[in-house]
Amino acid sequence: MHVLRCASCDLLLHEIPVARGFSARCPHCGTRVIKNSSISLSGELAIALAALVLFIPAQIYPLVTINLFGVPFSTTVTSGSIILLDTFPFVGSLVIFCVAVAPLLYLLTILTSNLALYIRNAKALYYSTRVLKYIRHWVMVDVFLVSLAVGCFKVRDFAEVSVDAGLLSFVLLQILTAVLLSRVSPKRYWDAFGETDEERKESIEICGQESELASCKLCGLTQPKDHEHCTRCGSKMEHRVYQSIQKTWASLLAAVVFIFPANFYPISILLTNGKRLEDTIFSGVASLIKQGMYGIAIIIFTASIIVPVAKIICLAYILLCIHFKVESGRKLRMKLYRFVKWIGKWSMMDLCVIAIMVSLIDRGNLLDFTPGPGAIAFGLVVVLTMIAAESLDSRLIWDKYEQH
Repeated sequence: MHVLRCASCDLLLHEIPVARGFSARCPHCGTRVIKNSSISLSGELAIALAALVLFIPAQIYPLVTINLFGVPFSTTVTSGSIILLDTFPFVGSLVIFCVAVAPLLYLLTILTSNLALYIRNAKALYYSTRVLKYIRHWVMVDVFLVSLAVGCFKVRDFAEVSVDAGLLSFVLLQILTAVLLSRVSPKRYWDAFGETDEERKESIEICGQESELASCKLCGLTQPKDHEHCTRCGSKMEHRVYQSIQKTWASLLAAVVFIFPANFYPISILLTNGKRLEDTIFSGVASLIKQGMYGIAIIIFTASIIVPVAKIICLAYILLCIHFKVESGRKLRMKLYRFVKWIGKWSMMDLCVIAIMVSLIDRGNLLDFTPGPGAIAFGLVVVLTMIAAESLDSRLIWDKYEQH
């Protein structure tokens, strides 16, 4: 019988058959350990190809057009970010990477993974699935779509907004990307790649040495701990992620440093009729409330203030519990960790809104919009908290757990 270790808590489990369209979760931490997708690999490939076809019009054609002072102005996905490259290269590059480069890389790695699987090339599959594993967290098509809606609501006071042809392609791209993100995993490709003769021999003897087993973080294969590299994908085997706590603390403390200028310095500057209006995140939310845009204010307040602070507090709490070897509440900490990883990318919403506003109303002396210095600090907070969450090895939460 095959066994596997939960990638989140390291519990050893016996692999069981799972019906198509269903999944199995670890009874210890609740992490999904087996998923038999209702969509086949060829179906995923077809969806990825369709998404790639949509990617070009979604990126090139205008999403929305505004009528400002009798003149129409349009915005594409990256037009505002390209403008920002001259004055705020970090903010512009970050938005371009998350809404254009990362989605494109994600779709291309699905294609290359299927190609490597078809030609039975383990090395090519290793590189493509490794990129797939990390790039998926930076795909923010959904974040940009919500940001576009927020931006359109904000510019209604200045101009009439109309929908353009590119928006339909972008919405369809988001739907297909969401389907792929919920189903595609490196482990599934490696399971389809199959076992080597060496793996088959080990699987026969594996039940006799269950305490000496480890799982590969990339392909999920369970094998003896003394292996330096995975026998299937070739990844370096690590009992725990190297210096996970140190990397997480370093990223988290850096995020704490930058969160203060991110909130106290202006994140956006609007010049209108000769007046310079500087808004911090807090004052921007207050301004939206004064204008009666309560829904938009709640979204911005949650994404830009609550989420970054909550991520920092939750990760700090988890790290302190690991340091002081707190035994109780491990399931709660695991839920917090999954929540932090899921919610992390939504902090990018404010930067996406800024990019959209720049492309729509950056129109010279009469009306001008530009990011403030707080935008750079805020972008660093987003990146550092996401790196901190990815650096933390969740198995450390469960170390020295006594199984009964």
